[in-house]
Amino acid sequence: MSDPFVVVGADAAGLSAASKFRREAPDREVVVFEKGRWISYAFCGMPYFIEGRVERMSNLLSLSPSEVDERGIDLRRDCEVVTVDPEAKAVTVATAGGDRFEQSYEDLLVATGGRATTGPFDVRGLDGAFTLHDMDAAAAIDAYVADPAEYDPDRADVSAVDRERVERNAAMDAPETAAIVGGGYVGVEMAEALTERGLDVHLFHRSGHLLSDFGAAVGERVEEAIAERGVTVHTNAPVGSIDGGDRIESIAFEDANGDPETLAVDMAIVGVGIRPNTELLDGTGVDLGEGGAVRTDEYGRTNLSDVYAAGDCATARHAVTGEDAWMPLGLTANRAGRAIGATVAGDPTPVGDIAATAVVKAFDMEAGRAGILDDAAAREAGFDPVRETVTAGSRSGYYPGAAETDVTLVADRDTGRLLGGSIAGPDRAAVRIDTVATALEADMTVGEVERLDLAYAPPFSPVWDPVLVAAK
Repeated sequence: MSDPFVVVGADAAGLSAASKFRREAPDREVVVFEKGRWISYAFCGMPYFIEGRVERMSNLLSLSPSEVDERGIDLRRDCEVVTVDPEAKAVTVATAGGDRFEQSYEDLLVATGGRATTGPFDVRGLDGAFTLHDMDAAAAIDAYVADPAEYDPDRADVSAVDRERVERNAAMDAPETAAIVGGGYVGVEMAEALTERGLDVHLFHRSGHLLSDFGAAVGERVEEAIAERGVTVHTNAPVGSIDGGDRIESIAFEDANGDPETLAVDMAIVGVGIRPNTELLDGTGVDLGEGGAVRTDEYGRTNLSDVYAAGDCATARHAVTGEDAWMPLGLTANRAGRAIGATVAGDPTPVGDIAATAVVKAFDMEAGRAGILDDAAAREAGFDPVRETVTAGSRSGYYPGAAETDVTLVADRDTGRLLGGSIAGPDRAAVRIDTVATALEADMTVGEVERLDLAYAPPFSPVWDPVLVAAK
């Protein structure tokens, strides 16, 4: 084999690209470098593993190293690509053992993902304080919240796990009170997970409502839902510090009135955002876009010759604005990786636009969002936003199980074009956001959405689906 396709990163985008490329170009070599031991895992499933809904960590793996090998992919774990030389078309690789070597490439894909940010908080070396952005963290949190006498080490049943870290956390007294810093996806999902594990949970968010990207209507429904299940929600409550000696003891924050407060806790999870991993491209002249992610075109190509980027480290084109956007989500990574694999193999395939479509579960409450919901962002993109929020039934009113569903739609006042939407409700609300996402991809107006021929039967929807009601 020759003309190697080199992939940096062995998760969603990287292995999707390598697998598609191998099928389409069996005569070319494909080499995948992964700096750690974990590959192809379901990041979005980690809160449900910690909650206990997922019984074994191995259930979160999509591919094992042996399965990757069977596909004819040269996977090299514990190998970190530290520099890229686009002129020489080579990368420098550092191994876990301290060695370095160069690998040439014909085509290169950077799929290095992102890492959790901690804001002003340093959780390193403080027992009981965590970020959640990799499987080792999930295994450690699961061990930490368990009673030492009841912890089942077989839950972390993958050889790649940091066993020493797991055992250290499993030996500590189980926590009773947890603080979650950040009311986004991770914060809301972990509030449910830790509550179900029996902890007294306090969720802190610096703005006025949870899930800021979903809009106020959704944030308020979710806050009400999780408060009913025992979570204490602190909005307009920025956290100033996470304090303790060897183990966390308290957090300091401001209440909604701006007064300083202290809460005694024996666990904290910081979920305030992620940052793209792009350091290996420093000095190459690569163009960076929103959030510091690598700017790419419709085929995932960077401005560097024969260098592609995909996943949480790369931008994509927004379906509404047509501009670069950075939305680190699972489908975006998988879809872009597969497309790039086909392109490098000789079949040019667009990675597709993104509409920032996302869903989240908070106990029995479901929420979804797509497109542009923020008025300021809409105006910055050149639109004159107008919005409407309605509450409608999820099924025919006489059919058991019908529940109130809130739908917000945002449109351009001048053209009527749909710009975005959000939805919240306890009865199959989240999946309805797919209708909004499809309409956004098709550049539909709200009038056209109103005339969509959506399915109707009493067990599934009223005659006028909640999305159609909002459009009306």
